[in-house]
Amino acid sequence: MSSEELLAQFGPRESMEYDVVVVGAGPAGLSTAIRVKQLAAEKGQDISVVVLEKGSEPGAHILSGAVMDPRAITELFPNWKELGAPLNQPVTGDEVLFLGPSDAKRTPQWLIPACFHNHGNYVISLGAVTKWLGEQAEALGVEIFPGFAAAEVLYDEQGRVRGVATGNMGVGKDGQPHEGFQLGMELLGKYTIFAEGSRGHLGKQLIAKFQLDAGRDPQSYAIGVKELWEVPADKAQPGLVVHTAGWPMDADTYGGGFLYHLEGNKVTLGYVVGLDYKNPWLSPFEEMQRWKTHPSIRKHIEGGKRLGYGARAITAGGLLSLPKPVFPGGALIGCDAGFLNAARIKGSHAAIKTGMMCAEALVDALAAGREKDELNAYTAAFEKSWLHDELHQSRNFKTWFKKGNTIGTLMTGIEQWLLPKLGIKSPPWTLHRPLPDHVQLRPAAEMPRIEYPKPDGKLTFDRLSSVFISNTNHEENQPAHLTLKNADVPVQVNLAQFAGPESRYCPAGVYEFVKNEDGSDRLQINAQNCVHCKTCDIKDPTQNIVWITPEGGGGPNYAGM
Repeated sequence: MSSEELLAQFGPRESMEYDVVVVGAGPAGLSTAIRVKQLAAEKGQDISVVVLEKGSEPGAHILSGAVMDPRAITELFPNWKELGAPLNQPVTGDEVLFLGPSDAKRTPQWLIPACFHNHGNYVISLGAVTKWLGEQAEALGVEIFPGFAAAEVLYDEQGRVRGVATGNMGVGKDGQPHEGFQLGMELLGKYTIFAEGSRGHLGKQLIAKFQLDAGRDPQSYAIGVKELWEVPADKAQPGLVVHTAGWPMDADTYGGGFLYHLEGNKVTLGYVVGLDYKNPWLSPFEEMQRWKTHPSIRKHIEGGKRLGYGARAITAGGLLSLPKPVFPGGALIGCDAGFLNAARIKGSHAAIKTGMMCAEALVDALAAGREKDELNAYTAAFEKSWLHDELHQSRNFKTWFKKGNTIGTLMTGIEQWLLPKLGIKSPPWTLHRPLPDHVQLRPAAEMPRIEYPKPDGKLTFDRLSSVFISNTNHEENQPAHLTLKNADVPVQVNLAQFAGPESRYCPAGVYEFVKNEDGSDRLQINAQNCVHCKTCDIKDPTQNIVWITPEGGGGPNYAGM
């Protein structure tokens, strides 16, 4: 049965009304909720705020490197240290390495561009920071509903957003309700704020409906594959931040590694691959495993124990790809819009700042008795903010790297190192990108095949054992949340022309081509493995795969990530 048929048979849905509905309990969504409550208390207003979170708790689905610039969280909570925010490990050193197959060239400190300097920043678990933000929000009176996935945007007769509906629970694989069926609930707001993270399921729909990306460059993405390790005490270097470029990527493929030493003998490390890559034989997961074998990386973790694994898409287009963030009835914030600064490899400070700016516009609008209009004050505040200045300065970063790593490295050095030394804050030129990532993939016959080494189970691993330690779980008897517009396309197009790239770009082994009894091929979707990275929704060359929300509470449960 379709959602419409279920609603017709079992409806109407129950509804709850709030002043502000926030979709997503990440840094952006929680910062919105917190700032609304802070301002309401200052002004003597009573503003009701609810936050929906598809994960089992705030932070469960959060994945980032991460090195945090504390500028935004300090604006939100000037006394965050006294409040116990888990920013425990200051950065103590930066290394930028250019890797060859077995050697490495270290960039002299004086040549490292400003975007890679991390003095004053902190190596953190963003999941832990998010959990802490959730505690602060609840203490201020914010209602948080974990395990509730917003599955549908609701509109009024005038086409304005009036809220969201959560997904139905207790629907079987056959689409029929079973014992324990529960119809979704409507959360209605005077304003609804979308903070779903990169490639948000509902944000994607809103951008299309309201044409928020009109006149913008196509959005650009990357995938980040990450692991958490515990290393021997004699290898721990708390606060050391390492970034790498070069091997194992070829000169025309955007990618690079990060390795950060946390407190407590922990090391977080990962590999980022731009989803505009051309070779369908490439596997971002396998590239990350291969990267760990380089002597410059191996030395940090060899002899240690892998504790966690995860993967997540990264919205990396920057200012030139940023959609209009407001529409009638709501706004996009954080990575749902794409405020991450790819040049700095940082997005959490941008997420918090956009949440705060949106909150300030919300409070003023509600005080004036407005609802369901456009929060243009949020857009205006962003254009005057330090975040806009930061993104404007880095606006060409991803486009330069689309011209190859050599040109990208050279021009990043000019824009981020040379020009500032000459007193020029922002480059006087702007480069645009005309094509989205999914059209960049070339036919398999035109590209060199990549053979990856087998994992050793000590330093390198396979995907299924990796998914196991991500604590990923989905209720098995539910409709697949990885849907196909046309079931014939994976075999007739993707396998025939591109050698089935979904079997390689997915970091969780969700997509697998298997043989039928008659010898024909079919695509098997192991949806229970999905870590919600959204890569398939972005990279599928025919845009035939559509990621939708599974039952609330499903997916990874990241610990310490």
